[in-house]
Amino acid sequence: MRSAIPSPRIARDDDGRASIEWGVYGVPETYVVDGRGIIRLKYVGPLTDAVLAGQVMPAIRAAQANP
Repeated sequence: MRSAIPSPRIARDDDGRASIEWGVYGVPETYVVDGRGIIRLKYVGPLTDAVLAGQVMPAIRAAQANP
């Protein structure tokens, strides 16, 4: 499994407000959010190479292509 994070930004939700709005219900959860703040992917579960390659990275590329 990779230890590197494929995104240049990581957000914190210290007061829990975003978690409530996004419907977070367990960890780990991974989100890809585009430049307009639209959630392009919500993945619940641990990140594996297969998940990164098959779901997360395509969502990141799609979000970058449609800013």
